[in-house]
Amino acid sequence: MRTILTIVAVVAVLVLGKIFFFKKPEEKGMGGGPGGAPSAGKGGEKGKDGKDGKPAGPPVSVNVFVVNSETLDNVVTASGTIYPNEEVELRAEASGRITALSIKEGSRVAAGQIIAKIKDTDLQAQLKKLNYEIELAKQTEARQKKLLDINAISKEEYEITANKINTLNADKELIEANLEKTVLKAPFAGKIGLKNVSQGAYVTPTTSLATLVQTNPVKIDFSIPEKYSTQMRVGRGVKFEVEGQSETYTANVVAIDPKIDPNLRTLKLRAIAKNPADRLLPGMFVRVSVDLDITQAIMIPTEAVVPVLKGKKVYVVRDGKANEVMIETGLRTDKKIQVTSGLSAGDSLIVTGIMALKKDSPVKIKSPQK
Repeated sequence: MRTILTIVAVVAVLVLGKIFFFKKPEEKGMGGGPGGAPSAGKGGEKGKDGKDGKPAGPPVSVNVFVVNSETLDNVVTASGTIYPNEEVELRAEASGRITALSIKEGSRVAAGQIIAKIKDTDLQAQLKKLNYEIELAKQTEARQKKLLDINAISKEEYEITANKINTLNADKELIEANLEKTVLKAPFAGKIGLKNVSQGAYVTPTTSLATLVQTNPVKIDFSIPEKYSTQMRVGRGVKFEVEGQSETYTANVVAIDPKIDPNLRTLKLRAIAKNPADRLLPGMFVRVSVDLDITQAIMIPTEAVVPVLKGKKVYVVRDGKANEVMIETGLRTDKKIQVTSGLSAGDSLIVTGIMALKKDSPVKIKSPQK
């Protein structure tokens, strides 16, 4: 009985060893090729066309755009605001009661025209008193001059009397200066805004009587992208339009901000426009158009440009393959974008099937576009 159990155990061990530890001849040969060599099955041989062991695949059918130089619609548009050529708040230099207010709201005034008069009776009285003192001092000086000529008085006494005349004249000039401050005059020609006070009101130097605005000419302030800054110069003509009017106005650039706005990346400019009919009111929104110097440029369809981490790229057809080309761009229109470097006239630019392309992918041109 023990012999039979021993035989059964040995047979079981041999069967298990056969299953788990001994491989079939075809498994050792990796496909069973002659002489144990691997067969030319899946993964055994690189493709003839692919660089990574895979077939290159059929060419991608694409449309191309033949690059050429064309006349550029060289106009940049910007939004702006109208400002008065000059604007100031009219304030009196002296405190007092207004005795005359010779302005009418919305009326025009000339430069130097009297706007308001402040009560000055106290200053007039002081001036009158000084005039009497000056007259008396002059008479005294004349008498002492005669006495000095005959050595009846010392020279020091005469000089004291003469200096008194100079002191009184200085006091007179101070009072006359204070009298000038009681008269408010228009610093320039313009239009009076809405009045803030009436005749008889007591005012101080902090009281605003009205606003004086010069609206002919007017200023136009606008900003353009920084990439056009090199083409801006003083004297350049611009055109602009305002809401609600069909007329196109012209202006000339008179000032350029010496710095770029670091937040908006724009350059601020100021232009001057004539406004004899007062149709342009300060505060109006305007649309400004600036003609640039560029007349010929390479323009390509915007859909052909692929944004990448280091900039922008396009695909061009060379030797039947798609070649990547890095480009730099400039102006943009609704359908095209200017290429400043990277492409030349005559290049075949791929405009369709771009998502399916890779570097050196074979392509088949269907038809060129214009």
